[in-house]
Amino acid sequence: MPNPDRFPNSPRLQAIDERIEPLKRFELRAPRSRNAAIVQWVALALVAAVLSTLFFLPGFLGAGVAAAAGISDFNKLPADLNIGQFAQNSTVYAKQGGNDVPIAQFYAQNRKDVAWAQVANVAKDAATSAEDPRFYSEGAVDLFGTVRGALSTVVGGGVQGGSSITQQYVKNVEVEHCEGLTDQKKVTACYNDAAGVTLQRKIQEMRYAVGLEKKYSKQDILLGYLNVVGFGGQVYGIEAASEYYFNTTAAQLTLPQAATLIAIVNNPSNLRIDEASNKDNGAANGYKLTKARRDYVLDRMYVNHKISLADRDAAKKAPIQPTITSTPSGCAIAQNVNAAFFCDYVRDVILNDPAYGKTSADRWTTLNRGGLKIYTTLNLDLQGAAQQAISKYIPSSRPDIDVGATNVSVEVGTGRIVTMVQNKAFNNTDQAQPGTTAVNYNTDEAYGGSQGFQTGSTFKAFDLAGWLEGGHSLYESIDASQHNFSMSQFHSSCGTVSGPDWPVSNDEGSASRLSVMSATAQSVNTAFAMMATKTDLCSILKAAQSLGVHPAKSGAQLNSYPSMILGTNNIAPLTMATAYAGIANGGTVCTPIAIDRVINADGTPHKVSPSTCTQGLQKNIASGITYALQGVMRGGGTAASANPYDGTPIMGKTGTTDDSLQNWMITSTTKVAQATWVGNVSGSVPLRSLDFNGIGGGNVKFSIAKPILQALDNVYGGDAFPKPDNSVLYGSQVSVPDVSGKTPDQATSLLQGLGLTVTVDQTPVPSDQPAGTVAGTNPSSGSSVDGGSSISIQISSGQNTSTPGPTTTPTPQPTNGQGNGAGGGNGADGGAGGGNGG
Repeated sequence: MPNPDRFPNSPRLQAIDERIEPLKRFELRAPRSRNAAIVQWVALALVAAVLSTLFFLPGFLGAGVAAAAGISDFNKLPADLNIGQFAQNSTVYAKQGGNDVPIAQFYAQNRKDVAWAQVANVAKDAATSAEDPRFYSEGAVDLFGTVRGALSTVVGGGVQGGSSITQQYVKNVEVEHCEGLTDQKKVTACYNDAAGVTLQRKIQEMRYAVGLEKKYSKQDILLGYLNVVGFGGQVYGIEAASEYYFNTTAAQLTLPQAATLIAIVNNPSNLRIDEASNKDNGAANGYKLTKARRDYVLDRMYVNHKISLADRDAAKKAPIQPTITSTPSGCAIAQNVNAAFFCDYVRDVILNDPAYGKTSADRWTTLNRGGLKIYTTLNLDLQGAAQQAISKYIPSSRPDIDVGATNVSVEVGTGRIVTMVQNKAFNNTDQAQPGTTAVNYNTDEAYGGSQGFQTGSTFKAFDLAGWLEGGHSLYESIDASQHNFSMSQFHSSCGTVSGPDWPVSNDEGSASRLSVMSATAQSVNTAFAMMATKTDLCSILKAAQSLGVHPAKSGAQLNSYPSMILGTNNIAPLTMATAYAGIANGGTVCTPIAIDRVINADGTPHKVSPSTCTQGLQKNIASGITYALQGVMRGGGTAASANPYDGTPIMGKTGTTDDSLQNWMITSTTKVAQATWVGNVSGSVPLRSLDFNGIGGGNVKFSIAKPILQALDNVYGGDAFPKPDNSVLYGSQVSVPDVSGKTPDQATSLLQGLGLTVTVDQTPVPSDQPAGTVAGTNPSSGSSVDGGSSISIQISSGQNTSTPGPTTTPTPQPTNGQGNGAGGGNGADGGAGGGNGG
């Protein structure tokens, strides 16, 4: 029954509603017999009759309705079709040779809109001749076409279009709106409204068509139709179809190609020509179904005087020979320029950033339908150098180890990511292949990455921050001889420190006493463990966090156990490179970014989330860290072999975890920081037990990093790092007094009164002092040390040596930035026991 409340203010619309009520549920279904087809034709005739009364016999509407009532009420139906922006391919760009080059595309529908001049005339003529020969002369609605379509169905002919191009354009636009929805119920309802075969929908389609032709020219409508219509699969629009099926552009289409594409439009699912093995319509039978329709298109072009008889016959003789040129959606194609993992990171950035939509579904739609031009920070020239450096030594797979290797570089002061590579090939399919992965080892878990890797001694940069913030200095002398530490020796304002004793060892030899500078350059674990006993562990943790350091695993927290100081937290390489860039930037850390700018499909700029820069460390503290880490890269430092020695000042730190399972090399200049990692993705194979292209597994990180550093320096260069204040270098200097001959208690009291930390070595040493008294100290009397430094009292045995000489160990003073190192051997970065990082 008609609803009188539908049009309370329009008697004429109520009259229309009442007249067409029996037809509202009318739907076209394929007839199962010729008799059924005749019945359906009769029904269509009745529909046509009703439509005629609405549009041409307005008096039929009833008493009191004016002669023009039908037209008037028809015009009151919604006429302003919201065309909007069709789904467009989003393209990702990177820099190469200073130019922006595309590296990947994302799309839900493979479509590229083109202008009128970018479509060959033969394609325009093919469309109008086959789909709507009266397009330029008729109105918006093709009544003859509707009747022709019905008659063709009845007499058993092929399926004929019964709508004008304008009507088809309306339908495609409405379906396109449905494609952009994310709620499934709304999608279903939308499709029913847009494509359901009901009289109500057909009337509204006609109204929209009339409205379109009042607003747009015929040229605009035809172009819109060619840009929106589907050509099979995910291919939409004449330009994408030209590229996909024939590896050409819409402007360069030949007559046979244009006719073939317009033929596909008639039934894209069945007439597409990218299924060569299709028995009904494949290469074996010359794409029989498509050719028949193509030849029909050519006939219609000839009949409508668009081509000559000779052109038609020549085109009909041409076989259909597709040149399928796929444009994959997603990042796999970026593997061609070593950028697939970076591309995937960009994708995850967009899908996690509210700037691209309130919900994840909205953000997916923006990326896959928005036609964005995404200009990234990646430098493909540097990317290539980084990939080459890794691939030279680390294979994508080998049978004796699940090995991984990465490099990522971040600009200092901007956070721009300029390289991001790894040893394995990108593969996000459900078919695992050796040497491939979808996991980006450079990034956090939330951005397509792993759960991170232990960082080893690269974490010592943050130990130095806590040390210096606590008032200590770089040339302070440290006793590195202790190898077993009780939890009672440590303290943390973040919480209680408890647990069993912690055994700490050094990688090579041993060390007794040395400066913090030397302990850093040589990466002596026991020295840093001793430093931690004099530092609030919480300050080390907070220093790391202030530089953006966090676990790679989503929802995890950094542990603050004493072993933290040797790098036991699992952190992503990108995070570590960002932190080192922050140190090199005077303590100001800038969050990493992968996108410089984004342009919408209409040419307007899209909002991009910028890097956020915050002061994580005081400048003087950051300068102190860079000063110490420069020693790592010079002769005697653990990373000297990675230094390109090209005149660019550089600081850095190595990291080797227990059993050399994870190996790191992180550096920074004043312009760019980089992190190189080589290690076990899974399993526990010591890298030092292997070699890679002739280089030992423990040292291969240096061979990888060096050419990368050279490439970065060639592009960026770098300036001298600012020198820290003397307070950071030397602290408050205290002259060690001569306490020889005093009792240990007297000496201890005197030295503690000067603010020094005192230990008594109970092993007697030869001396001319009475037995049991103080023979001397280490550092020796007269030495200048930092306030709070450790000093050891030596006890006399009462027996003088046969060779006169000092009974104390002399300690040279710092000169030209060199440390006052003294000890029985070099410590190196690498730990053993108790979860020590190296």
